[in-house]
Amino acid sequence: MAIFKKTTKEAKAPKVAKVKKEGSPLGERVNAIVRPHITEKAAILAEKGTYVFEVAQNTNKIEIAKAIQALYNVTPARVNIINLPDTRVFVRNRKGVKSGLRKALVTLKKGDKIEIL
Repeated sequence: MAIFKKTTKEAKAPKVAKVKKEGSPLGERVNAIVRPHITEKAAILAEKGTYVFEVAQNTNKIEIAKAIQALYNVTPARVNIINLPDTRVFVRNRKGVKSGLRKALVTLKKGDKIEIL
C-alpha cells in the first residue's frame, strides 16, 4: 500500500516567472468602483460637487481616487468612505439578511463635473 507510506521529498520543478497579462490599460483600478449610488440624497449632493459610488469591500481611498481619475478624467479633492452593515429584514413571514455595502463620497474641485446619467 504505497498510499500510506511516507515518501522522501522529490525534487521540485524550478519556478517559472509570472508574466503579466495584457489587460485593461486602467488595470485593476476599474474594479474598485462597482456602480454609482443613485438616490435623492445623492442627487442633492451631486449638485454640490460630491458624488456617491458603491465600491468594492477591499479598496482604500487612494485606489478609489485613482479609479475616478481613470474613468471620469477628473481629480478628486477628497474621498470619504462609509461602511453600511448588514440589516435584518422580515418579509412574508421569513427572516433574512439584506447585505450591507461600502459607499465612497467623492468630492471634486469646483468646476469639475461627472456625467452619471
